[in-house]
Amino acid sequence: MKNRNIRNDSRFNVANREALIGCVLAAFNILWWYGFAYGMGSKAPEEYTYILGFPAWFFYSCIVGFVVMVILIIIVVKFVLKEVPFEDEEEVDSL
Repeated sequence: MKNRNIRNDSRFNVANREALIGCVLAAFNILWWYGFAYGMGSKAPEEYTYILGFPAWFFYSCIVGFVVMVILIIIVVKFVLKEVPFEDEEEVDSL
């Protein structure tokens, strides 16, 4: 088995790209949550509007945010991420 240079292994390029996509999704989730939770929830509780019994800031930040993230993750997994073999190319060729 040859010692391959990691920089030449396309699997690491794919893994780095997909890790970056995961970090972007996590950052989006935090910004979504923070924007709605602190943007709408910074008023006095007497001024809150309610949706399905929840304060609007909670409904949009936690409930709608969860649904949006689930949909985004499903889209990313189905259409963006790709399957990568764990074996080295040399090992696959020798089988």
